[in-house]
Amino acid sequence: MELTAVLTPAEEGGYVAFNPETGTTTEGDSIEEALANLREATSLYLEEFPAGVKGHPLVTLFSVAAHA
Repeated sequence: MELTAVLTPAEEGGYVAFNPETGTTTEGDSIEEALANLREATSLYLEEFPAGVKGHPLVTLFSVAAHA
């Protein structure tokens, strides 16, 4: 099963990893560790809630004006 991973840098270092299809979130010191942790968390979630995936989200970018 192919799912979406959204990774953002964490303030304290490392990365926060989020799967929008299931809502699972985790973190890791590196991209690889964050993805491995997300894979494990999402797998455990889907064992408990097998119908938890409703399709892929639309991921896009948008701009906002910066305020001083």
